[in-house]
Amino acid sequence: MRSALVTHLSSLDHVAPRQHPERPERLAAAIEGALSSDVETMRLDARAATREELLAVHGATFLDQLQGFCADGGGSIDPDTYAVERSWDAARFAAGAGLTAIEAIERGDADVGFAVVRPPGHHAENDRTMGFCLINNIAVSAAALVRRGKRVAIVDWDVHHGNGTQEIFFRSPDVLYLSLHHSPFYPGTGRVQEVGKGLGIGATVNIPVRGGSDGAVYREAFSRIVLPILDQFGPDWLLVSAGYDGHTADPLGGMTLIADDYGAMAAALGEMMQRTNTVFYLEGGYDLGAIRDSVKATLDGFASGSPPLDPPEGSDAAIDSAVEVFSLFWDLD
Repeated sequence: MRSALVTHLSSLDHVAPRQHPERPERLAAAIEGALSSDVETMRLDARAATREELLAVHGATFLDQLQGFCADGGGSIDPDTYAVERSWDAARFAAGAGLTAIEAIERGDADVGFAVVRPPGHHAENDRTMGFCLINNIAVSAAALVRRGKRVAIVDWDVHHGNGTQEIFFRSPDVLYLSLHHSPFYPGTGRVQEVGKGLGIGATVNIPVRGGSDGAVYREAFSRIVLPILDQFGPDWLLVSAGYDGHTADPLGGMTLIADDYGAMAAALGEMMQRTNTVFYLEGGYDLGAIRDSVKATLDGFASGSPPLDPPEGSDAAIDSAVEVFSLFWDLD
């Protein structure tokens, strides 16, 4: 199996304020993890997303204001989110990284892609930056695929709920959004009752789990909810918001996952997608060793051909609640 590792030097120009957890060193850790995997890896430079591609998920006024804010030198947008003069270019190339990976897969040059760029994206809403995110990178890729008639599934295992991705596709029947996240926790969205609206009802699948949850809870969620719904939806493409802040070593996440848990989830997704047409996007994760080990486990797991996860003995109350809700829309045991 071949992997397209997509990066861009502009990601290093998005310079973090002192002691900010979302810092450039995260990229080196992720790249080291990808290159140390057993998967044959080719490195590609990201292309910049076009304005048309950005406008598919963000408003024109918002984009103009963000570009102008950066051109004026940037600064603090909110207590968590910042920009500097060169952040606009970094954001455009970060938004184009997934598209670059998709194009490599379509050419037959790779089977899977990993977009290792920053700033991350899944908190960015249609007209709002937040949570370290400026432009919603994974949403830009998903929207581009939908415009070409593709069915897209997004799995988000970042410890924080991807409020921006949910908001952008909340009414879309063509994008299935499945999120496992710490709750209650930042940003305060992602309740199990948030299931989509209009034609998109049932296509937003939130699985909020308690703080301190370990890999057994995530494996149960995959076995009972994520994999059955993915199978019934039948995506042409799978995009993964691969945040590693659920790792037990992460200073912010409050969860107890280990690298092998990310490998197991990736293995199940690889089996589902026949190990192709999948792109991983680096989101959160702030311990460098955890990022390195988890990225390696993700790629090795995706390539492994392991069978889907067996549910653990017993059940978690949060997973039981989610099964009850989403049985209204999907065939779940």
